Amino acid sequence: MLLRDTALIYGRYLRQSLRSRFALLFGVLTPLLYLLFFGPLLTDLPLGEAGSSWQVLVPGLLLQLGLFGALFAGFTIIMENAQGVVERMRVTPVSRLALLLGRVLRDATVFVFQAVLLVLAALAMGLRAPLPGILIGFAFVAMLTLSLASLSYAMAMKVRTPQEFGPLINAVSMPSMLLSGLMLPMTLAPGWLDVLSHFVPFRYLVDAVRDAYVGQYTSAHMLYGVLVAVGFAALAVTVGTRVFRTAGA
Repeated sequence: MLLRDTALIYGRYLRQSLRSRFALLFGVLTPLLYLLFFGPLLTDLPLGEAGSSWQVLVPGLLLQLGLFGALFAGFTIIMENAQGVVERMRVTPVSRLALLLGRVLRDATVFVFQAVLLVLAALAMGLRAPLPGILIGFAFVAMLTLSLASLSYAMAMKVRTPQEFGPLINAVSMPSMLLSGLMLPMTLAPGWLDVLSHFVPFRYLVDAVRDAYVGQYTSAHMLYGVLVAVGFAALAVTVGTRVFRTAGA
Protein backbone atom coordinates (compact mmCIF):
# COMPACT_ATOMS: atom_id res chain seq x y z
CA MET A 1 0.00 0.00 0.00
CA LEU A 2 2.77 2.45 0.89
CA LEU A 3 4.65 1.79 -2.36
CA ARG A 4 1.47 2.13 -4.42
CA ASP A 5 0.43 5.34 -2.68
CA THR A 6 3.94 6.80 -2.99
CA ALA A 7 4.02 5.98 -6.69
CA LEU A 8 0.65 7.70 -7.20
CA ILE A 9 1.74 10.88 -5.41
CA TYR A 10 5.15 10.83 -7.11
CA GLY A 11 3.57 10.46 -10.55
CA ARG A 12 1.12 13.28 -9.91
CA TYR A 13 3.77 15.79 -8.91
CA LEU A 14 6.30 14.65 -11.51
CA ARG A 15 3.74 15.26 -14.25
CA GLN A 16 3.24 18.75 -12.87
CA SER A 17 6.99 19.38 -13.07
CA LEU A 18 7.23 18.04 -16.61
CA ARG A 19 4.44 20.37 -17.72
CA SER A 20 6.50 23.32 -16.46
CA ARG A 21 9.66 22.83 -18.54
CA PHE A 22 10.71 26.46 -18.14
CA ALA A 23 10.77 26.16 -14.34
CA LEU A 24 12.58 22.84 -14.64
CA LEU A 25 15.44 24.45 -16.57
CA PHE A 26 15.35 27.78 -14.74
CA GLY A 27 16.21 26.08 -11.45
CA VAL A 28 19.72 25.30 -12.67
CA LEU A 29 20.37 28.89 -13.75
CA THR A 30 21.98 30.18 -10.53
CA PRO A 31 24.64 27.44 -10.16
CA LEU A 32 25.23 27.65 -13.91
CA LEU A 33 25.99 31.36 -13.59
CA TYR A 34 28.41 30.60 -10.77
CA LEU A 35 30.02 28.02 -13.02
CA LEU A 36 30.37 30.40 -15.97
CA PHE A 37 31.39 33.60 -14.19
CA PHE A 38 33.00 32.42 -10.94
CA GLY A 39 34.68 29.20 -12.04
CA PRO A 40 37.23 30.81 -14.40
CA LEU A 41 38.44 33.05 -11.55
CA LEU A 42 39.63 29.98 -9.65
CA THR A 43 41.67 28.49 -12.46
CA ASP A 44 45.23 27.68 -11.34
CA LEU A 45 44.64 29.10 -7.85
CA PRO A 46 46.09 27.03 -4.94
CA LEU A 47 42.88 25.96 -3.21
CA GLY A 48 44.57 23.57 -0.83
CA GLU A 49 42.67 20.57 -2.18
CA ALA A 50 43.61 17.67 -4.42
CA GLY A 51 42.53 18.02 -8.02
CA SER A 52 41.76 21.01 -10.21
CA SER A 53 39.73 24.08 -9.30
CA TRP A 54 36.78 22.58 -11.22
CA GLN A 55 36.92 19.47 -9.00
CA VAL A 56 36.58 21.81 -6.01
CA LEU A 57 33.90 24.15 -7.36
CA VAL A 58 31.53 21.77 -9.16
CA PRO A 59 30.77 19.52 -6.12
CA GLY A 60 29.91 22.65 -4.15
CA LEU A 61 27.60 23.89 -6.90
CA LEU A 62 25.85 20.52 -7.04
CA LEU A 63 25.05 20.62 -3.36
CA GLN A 64 24.13 24.31 -3.60
CA LEU A 65 21.53 23.25 -6.14
CA GLY A 66 20.05 20.76 -3.68
CA LEU A 67 20.38 23.10 -0.69
CA PHE A 68 18.50 26.09 -2.08
CA GLY A 69 16.09 24.18 -4.29
CA ALA A 70 14.96 21.71 -1.64
CA LEU A 71 14.68 24.26 1.17
CA PHE A 72 12.25 26.36 -0.85
CA ALA A 73 10.14 23.34 -1.87
CA GLY A 74 7.75 24.03 1.00
CA PHE A 75 6.24 26.99 -0.85
CA THR A 76 4.17 24.51 -2.88
CA ILE A 77 2.52 23.15 0.28
CA ILE A 78 1.53 26.67 1.34
CA MET A 79 -0.10 27.29 -2.04
CA GLU A 80 -1.84 23.91 -1.97
CA ASN A 81 -3.22 24.66 1.48
CA ALA A 82 -4.62 27.94 0.22
CA GLN A 83 -6.24 26.20 -2.78
CA GLY A 84 -7.69 23.35 -0.72
CA VAL A 85 -5.59 20.63 -2.37
CA VAL A 86 -4.25 19.34 0.95
CA GLU A 87 -7.75 19.30 2.40
CA ARG A 88 -9.01 17.12 -0.47
CA MET A 89 -6.08 14.72 -0.02
CA ARG A 90 -6.88 14.51 3.69
CA VAL A 91 -10.14 12.67 3.08
CA THR A 92 -8.51 9.97 0.93
CA PRO A 93 -7.09 6.72 2.38
CA VAL A 94 -3.60 7.57 1.05
CA SER A 95 -0.78 6.99 3.54
CA ARG A 96 0.47 10.17 5.22
CA LEU A 97 4.05 8.95 4.72
CA ALA A 98 3.32 8.51 1.00
CA LEU A 99 2.11 12.12 0.82
CA LEU A 100 5.57 13.18 1.97
CA LEU A 101 7.65 10.59 0.10
CA GLY A 102 5.92 11.18 -3.21
CA ARG A 103 6.74 14.87 -3.01
CA VAL A 104 10.37 14.56 -1.90
CA LEU A 105 11.12 11.81 -4.43
CA ARG A 106 9.77 14.10 -7.17
CA ASP A 107 12.05 16.86 -5.87
CA ALA A 108 15.04 14.50 -5.83
CA THR A 109 14.33 13.46 -9.44
CA VAL A 110 14.11 17.09 -10.59
CA PHE A 111 17.29 18.21 -8.85
CA VAL A 112 19.32 15.21 -10.00
CA PHE A 113 18.22 16.01 -13.56
CA GLN A 114 19.36 19.60 -13.07
CA ALA A 115 22.62 18.32 -11.57
CA VAL A 116 23.23 16.28 -14.74
CA LEU A 117 22.80 19.43 -16.83
CA LEU A 118 25.23 21.30 -14.58
CA VAL A 119 27.88 18.59 -14.81
CA LEU A 120 27.55 18.44 -18.60
CA ALA A 121 28.18 22.20 -18.73
CA ALA A 122 31.15 21.82 -16.38
CA LEU A 123 32.63 19.07 -18.56
CA ALA A 124 32.43 21.42 -21.52
CA MET A 125 34.30 24.06 -19.51
CA GLY A 126 37.14 21.77 -18.46
CA LEU A 127 36.00 19.57 -15.59
CA ARG A 128 37.67 16.17 -15.52
CA ALA A 129 36.41 13.67 -12.96
CA PRO A 130 35.98 9.87 -12.81
CA LEU A 131 32.55 8.56 -13.73
CA PRO A 132 32.04 6.78 -10.35
CA GLY A 133 32.80 10.07 -8.59
CA ILE A 134 30.26 11.94 -10.71
CA LEU A 135 27.60 9.31 -9.97
CA ILE A 136 28.40 9.51 -6.25
CA GLY A 137 27.87 13.26 -6.48
CA PHE A 138 24.39 12.70 -7.95
CA ALA A 139 23.59 10.32 -5.09
CA PHE A 140 24.56 12.96 -2.53
CA VAL A 141 22.37 15.53 -4.31
CA ALA A 142 19.43 13.11 -4.08
CA MET A 143 20.05 12.44 -0.37
CA LEU A 144 20.40 16.12 0.44
CA THR A 145 17.19 16.90 -1.46
CA LEU A 146 15.35 14.11 0.33
CA SER A 147 16.41 15.52 3.69
CA LEU A 148 15.91 19.24 3.13
CA ALA A 149 12.67 18.91 1.18
CA SER A 150 11.20 16.82 4.02
CA LEU A 151 12.12 19.53 6.55
CA SER A 152 10.91 22.27 4.22
CA TYR A 153 7.48 20.67 3.83
CA ALA A 154 7.33 20.14 7.60
CA MET A 155 8.11 23.82 8.27
CA ALA A 156 5.65 24.93 5.61
CA MET A 157 2.87 22.99 7.33
CA LYS A 158 3.46 25.11 10.45
CA VAL A 159 3.14 28.51 8.80
CA ARG A 160 0.21 30.21 7.10
CA THR A 161 1.70 32.51 4.48
CA PRO A 162 4.73 32.70 2.17
CA GLN A 163 5.70 35.91 3.99
CA GLU A 164 6.31 33.88 7.14
CA PHE A 165 8.05 31.01 5.35
CA GLY A 166 10.53 33.00 3.22
CA PRO A 167 12.48 34.70 6.04
CA LEU A 168 12.60 31.42 7.97
CA ILE A 169 14.20 29.62 5.02
CA ASN A 170 16.64 32.46 4.36
CA ALA A 171 17.73 32.32 7.99
CA VAL A 172 18.66 28.66 7.47
CA SER A 173 20.02 28.70 3.93
CA MET A 174 22.49 31.58 4.06
CA PRO A 175 24.52 30.47 7.12
CA SER A 176 24.45 26.91 5.75
CA MET A 177 25.91 28.04 2.43
CA LEU A 178 28.57 30.24 3.99
CA LEU A 179 29.72 27.71 6.60
CA SER A 180 29.63 24.52 4.50
CA GLY A 181 32.35 25.55 2.06
CA LEU A 182 30.20 25.31 -1.04
CA MET A 183 32.17 27.92 -2.96
CA LEU A 184 35.65 27.43 -1.49
CA PRO A 185 37.11 24.82 0.90
CA MET A 186 36.79 25.79 4.56
CA THR A 187 40.44 24.80 5.03
CA LEU A 188 41.23 28.21 3.51
CA ALA A 189 39.27 29.96 6.27
CA PRO A 190 40.65 31.20 9.61
CA GLY A 191 40.94 28.52 12.26
CA TRP A 192 37.90 29.61 14.26
CA LEU A 193 35.71 29.64 11.15
CA ASP A 194 36.96 26.22 10.07
CA VAL A 195 36.10 24.82 13.51
CA LEU A 196 32.65 26.44 13.43
CA SER A 197 31.94 24.91 10.02
CA HIS A 198 32.25 21.40 11.46
CA PHE A 199 28.93 21.97 13.25
CA VAL A 200 27.19 22.38 9.87
CA PRO A 201 26.29 18.92 8.49
CA PHE A 202 26.44 20.05 4.86
CA ARG A 203 30.22 20.52 5.11
CA TYR A 204 30.69 16.76 5.43
CA LEU A 205 28.68 16.17 2.26
CA VAL A 206 30.70 18.76 0.33
CA ASP A 207 34.01 17.25 1.46
CA ALA A 208 32.82 13.77 0.51
CA VAL A 209 31.76 14.76 -3.00
CA ARG A 210 35.05 16.60 -3.56
CA ASP A 211 36.94 13.46 -2.60
CA ALA A 212 34.76 11.45 -4.98
CA TYR A 213 35.58 13.84 -7.82
CA VAL A 214 39.30 13.11 -7.41
CA GLY A 215 38.78 9.36 -7.08
CA GLN A 216 39.23 9.05 -3.30
CA TYR A 217 36.35 6.72 -2.49
CA THR A 218 37.62 5.30 0.81
CA SER A 219 38.71 8.48 2.57
CA ALA A 220 37.56 9.60 6.00
CA HIS A 221 35.65 12.46 4.36
CA MET A 222 33.67 9.93 2.32
CA LEU A 223 32.82 7.87 5.39
CA TYR A 224 31.68 10.90 7.39
CA GLY A 225 29.74 12.22 4.42
CA VAL A 226 27.81 8.99 3.95
CA LEU A 227 27.04 8.67 7.66
CA VAL A 228 25.84 12.27 7.93
CA ALA A 229 23.77 12.04 4.72
CA VAL A 230 22.01 8.83 5.76
CA GLY A 231 21.46 9.94 9.36
CA PHE A 232 20.20 13.38 8.35
CA ALA A 233 17.82 11.86 5.78
CA ALA A 234 16.39 9.40 8.31
CA LEU A 235 15.86 12.19 10.86
CA ALA A 236 14.32 14.57 8.33
CA VAL A 237 11.88 12.02 6.91
CA THR A 238 10.85 11.02 10.45
CA VAL A 239 10.19 14.64 11.42
CA GLY A 240 8.39 15.36 8.16
CA THR A 241 6.16 12.30 8.48
CA ARG A 242 5.23 13.18 12.05
CA VAL A 243 4.25 16.71 11.07
CA PHE A 244 2.16 15.44 8.14
CA ARG A 245 0.33 13.05 10.42
CA THR A 246 -0.35 15.46 13.24
CA ALA A 247 -1.36 18.22 10.82
CA GLY A 248 -3.83 15.90 9.12
CA ALA A 249 -2.12 16.38 5.75
